[in-house]
Amino acid sequence: MNVVVVGHVDHGKSTIIGRLLADTHSIPDGKLEQVKATCTRNAKPFEYAFLLDALKDEQAQGITIDTARSFFKTEKRRYIIIDAPGHIEFLKNMITGASRADAAFIVIDAKEGIQENSRRHGYIMSMLGINQVAVIVNKMDLVGYNEQKFNEIAREYSEFLGRLNLRPVSFIPISAINGVNIGARSTDIAWHKGPTVLEQFDAFELKDSRTSLPFRLPVQDIYKFTEAGDDRRIFAGTISSGTAKVGDEIVFLPSGKTSSIKSIESFNTTEKKKASTGEATGFTLTKQVYVKQGELMVKASDPMPLVGARFRANIFWMGKAPLIREKRYTIKLNATRSSLKLVNIINVIDASDLSSEKNKQQVDRHDVAECILETLRPVAFDLVKDIKFTGRFVIIDNYEIAGAGIILEKVADQDSTLHDYVRDREFSWESGTISPAERAAIYGHGAKFVVFTGDETTTKDIIATELEKQLIHSSFKTYYLRMSNVIRGLDSDIKYGPEEREEHIRRLGELARILTDSGQIFITSVTNVDDYDIKTLQLLNSPHEILVVNIGENKFNSLVPDLNLEAGAKAGAAVEAVFSLLRQKKVLLDFQI
Repeated sequence: MNVVVVGHVDHGKSTIIGRLLADTHSIPDGKLEQVKATCTRNAKPFEYAFLLDALKDEQAQGITIDTARSFFKTEKRRYIIIDAPGHIEFLKNMITGASRADAAFIVIDAKEGIQENSRRHGYIMSMLGINQVAVIVNKMDLVGYNEQKFNEIAREYSEFLGRLNLRPVSFIPISAINGVNIGARSTDIAWHKGPTVLEQFDAFELKDSRTSLPFRLPVQDIYKFTEAGDDRRIFAGTISSGTAKVGDEIVFLPSGKTSSIKSIESFNTTEKKKASTGEATGFTLTKQVYVKQGELMVKASDPMPLVGARFRANIFWMGKAPLIREKRYTIKLNATRSSLKLVNIINVIDASDLSSEKNKQQVDRHDVAECILETLRPVAFDLVKDIKFTGRFVIIDNYEIAGAGIILEKVADQDSTLHDYVRDREFSWESGTISPAERAAIYGHGAKFVVFTGDETTTKDIIATELEKQLIHSSFKTYYLRMSNVIRGLDSDIKYGPEEREEHIRRLGELARILTDSGQIFITSVTNVDDYDIKTLQLLNSPHEILVVNIGENKFNSLVPDLNLEAGAKAGAAVEAVFSLLRQKKVLLDFQI
C-alpha cells in the first residue's frame, strides 16, 4: 500500500518516518549507528530525519527537497511510505509523490498550528482523489501534551477539510522526536483514545482495487521487428487499471480502431495469458491496426472512457508565468501529448481559505482554478471520479511542468478554437480583384491541394515529383513542396517530434491556403498522418479543397481517401490515375499527357 506523508516545512514529516522505521526495525542493520556516528563526527545533533535525507542539500538545509520512498511491513501488509517535500518551492515534487498514494498523513506542528501550506496540501489531496486522510499533530511536547490545543487544531482543520468533502479518518497527537504515540502509546497522552501512527497504517483500507476497475493501457510505444522472420507488432505500455487476457476484444481511443489480443509479451518470462494493473507489458493483436503512441487501449466489454477536445478541470498552477488564454501549452494526459489552450476561467480558488474569485483573467502561481480547457485534437480520458489514474494530467510550459489537474466533466462539442480562428481569418481575408473563376479560366485549371499519404517505405515522394513534372509540362501552375524543406525552413524554429507535429501540420495548412488562393495546384507528401491531421489540413485550407492520395495500406479510421494506390505502384501509372482524378474533380479543364 502506498501512503504519502505531507505537511508544512519543518513540521516533522521526515522525523516521523525515520522514527517509525527505527522503532519497527525497518532499517538496515548498522544504519542507525552509522548516521549517529556521522552526526557525532560533524558535531551535529542526531535527528531521525537523517535516516531519510539522502541528498546532501537536504541534510545541509534541513528540509526535504525531493520525494523519498521508504519500505516497511507490519503483520497485515507491506507499505511504501512517500515522504513528500513541504516547502512551497517544491510543490511539483510533492504532487508527483502524492499522485501515487492510496492514503495520506497530513502533519501539523502543534505549536505553530495550521499553516497556509497545511490547507494547500489538504486541497491537493482532495484534488488528487485521495480520500483516506489521517492528520498527525506533531511536537505535542512543545505544548506540554495539552489536550485542548490538540482539540482546537483538530476542530479547525476538520472544518476546513469538510469544505473539500474530505472526512479525516483520525487525528493523532504525537511527539516524533520522543517517539510518543508512533508505534506505542504513552502516559504523556493518556487522554488520547484513538490509534497510534502504526495502528492507523493498518487501519487504512485498500478500497476500489485498481485491478477491479475497467482496463486502461496508455500506449507508450509500438515495437516492430524485422529480423529472423519476426513480424510482430507489440503495443507496449504500463497498465493503469484493470486486467486483460488473451482473446479479449480491445478498442483504441480516440481513433476507435478495434482488434483482439493475440498474445501478451514480456521480457524473460514464460508465456502469459493475463496481465494486470501496474505491469509494464506488451500485446500483439489478431488484426493489425495502425494507431499512434498515446492512444488509450481499453476492453470492448468495459465501460468506455470519454473522447473529446474540451473538458472542465480543476488545475493547480505552479508555473512562474501565469496561465493565460492567448498562449499554447502542452498537456500530458496518460501517454499522449497534445497542444492545449485555456478557453475559460470559471473561478479561481485560494487554497488556503477556499475563497473564490470570479472574472479573473489569468491563473497565477499557486492558484487553484476551475477552467475549461481545449486540446487541439481529441483525446481519450476518464473523469477523475470514475478512474482517477486516467483522469489526471499535467500542463507543460517551455518544457517544464507548470500545472497539474483533474478532469471533472466533458464539455459538449462546439466549434473548436481552430474553427473560430479559421472563421475570423476568412472574415478578415483581403482578396485581390481576380476571382478564383478568372484565375481558373486563365490558368486552364482550378486550385487544389494534393496530399500524398503513406508510411516511410512507400514511393509517394517519387510519384509526387513525377506528378509535378507532368503537370508543369502540361502548362499547369504547379508546385511540389517536400516536407523536409518545410522543416528546415518555415519550421526551423520548432523541433521535429511528436509534441510539435500539430504545429507542423498547422503551418502546412496555412501555407496551403495561400498557395491554393493563388490558383496553383499545390502538392506535398506527409508520413503517417491520421484522420484528424487530414481534417485539420482541410479546415485550414478552406475555402479551397483538398485531395488525398494514399499510397499503400490505408491506415485511416473513417476518412476515405480520394484515391488509393498500391504500395508498389509505378510512377507513370500512378500519375495517370491522379490526372484522371483531377479531371473528374473538374480541376483540370483540359489536359493531355
